[in-house]
Amino acid sequence: MIRAGICTVALLLALAGASAAQALTLQQVGSGFEQPTYVTSDPGNPDRLFVVERKGRIREVVDGRVSTFADISSLVSCCEGERGLLSIAFAPDFAASGLLYVDYTGKEEPGEIHIAELRASGTAAPTSTLRQVLKIPHPGEINHHGGQLHFGPDGRLYVATGDGGGKDDAHKNAQSRANLLGKILRIDPRRSGAQPYTVPAGNPFPAEPAPSNTIWSYGLRNPFRFSFDRLTGDMTIADVGQDAREELNLARAPLLGAGANYGWNCREGLIAGPAPPAADPECATTPLGSFTAPVFEYAHTAEDDSPCAIIGGYVVRDPSLGQLYGRYLYGDLCVGDIRSLNLASPFAGDRSEGIGTIRLNSFGEDSCGRIYVVEEGGRISRLTGAAPAVCEPPAQVVAQPIPVVAPGAPTFIGIKAQRRRVERGRRALLTVWVSPCAGRKGKPVTLLRNGHRNGSRFLSRACTANFTPRIGRGTTFAAFTYEDRVDNYLPGKSRKLKIRLAHRKRR
Repeated sequence: MIRAGICTVALLLALAGASAAQALTLQQVGSGFEQPTYVTSDPGNPDRLFVVERKGRIREVVDGRVSTFADISSLVSCCEGERGLLSIAFAPDFAASGLLYVDYTGKEEPGEIHIAELRASGTAAPTSTLRQVLKIPHPGEINHHGGQLHFGPDGRLYVATGDGGGKDDAHKNAQSRANLLGKILRIDPRRSGAQPYTVPAGNPFPAEPAPSNTIWSYGLRNPFRFSFDRLTGDMTIADVGQDAREELNLARAPLLGAGANYGWNCREGLIAGPAPPAADPECATTPLGSFTAPVFEYAHTAEDDSPCAIIGGYVVRDPSLGQLYGRYLYGDLCVGDIRSLNLASPFAGDRSEGIGTIRLNSFGEDSCGRIYVVEEGGRISRLTGAAPAVCEPPAQVVAQPIPVVAPGAPTFIGIKAQRRRVERGRRALLTVWVSPCAGRKGKPVTLLRNGHRNGSRFLSRACTANFTPRIGRGTTFAAFTYEDRVDNYLPGKSRKLKIRLAHRKRR
């Protein structure tokens, strides 16, 4: 994980709000694992745990006995920077198909992200069964690979990728849909003819050339961990920040943030990001209000023991954890403190749970909702409450289709000036109107001045906005709006309007 010290307003209130009454503890279920990165379970057997080791092994734990389930270390580039085997996901029909999927950095092109399929037979998944599903170039840098895989409530495979590494997203990947870095992707990992995967219906950018049509959402820095709420289907994405903010994004079911732009590197958390607008056209022309804002963030400090990277967890659905039920768990790589918050009111409900960890690497969840903690030193523990956990047989996974949103309605934008000639140093009065108008009150429209962003205004009830730019010389103006996925409008841009200099009248 990239180091970037943190401490939030909520963190400063933390220990005072700790919930000591819940009697939560960590019960060790295994130790001695080599650089563990993730833990999960067989979808049909929650007592059959699988621990992912960074160098390429997947270890099986049953009744305290540890064995090697798979070993792809011959294929994995490890352990420079953040490279290695980062997570796995079992197919919902694993009991019948034996299929699981792995996310790792490969050796052929060091740093390249591989999403690959393994097929288990009994208690092992031989490397000979491995099939490449998707390869994502990640040249140059050794950090920001993302790394989480999860099957969503729709039965599709979701993949998190980092922005490619380095400072400020210098490669400009996160805001570009021309590559797969800094994204959440959505695929059906089954073949489609000669293609090793299928692009599911409902993906928000079906017209993009492959593989960009796999993009589900974008504008992320390093979404190392994301998860789905097993009760509601909502997706939470913990995105590791840089110098100013750590953030948590929430994508409600059933649309799950389809097409969302989370703002990096134009924005970091709820503040302006590090990208200079002059160097990044996307940041220069995109109104801040067009990005999907995080539901929770916290600020960095320069203290020696400050946190360094958010580790996202799960919404707790284990009833034995008492008052923790329904709360979202998270932590930090560098601060030994498990925290939780109420996603309905994240800033108000953030608190410490009074449980210490050493170098928290990941959370995990088994198929009956019990929560696990992965520590870098090799210890795997289950979070337990005062009452024993009662594990009901897992419900059969039923894929729920993502609603397919019809193509948006065209947007028409007009622009006119009170006067087409204005004296030097005086202001022009420009009026912009947008059609269709339904649902657009309060939505932003942006003015371009000689092709560069010159500010945004919010539309009135009549879907108009006025701009009063000062005129220094002959200037060309235009106005535009971005795609509106809430009310389903396509982006639009007006014609160009030329304002000329008027001669001053002699007295």
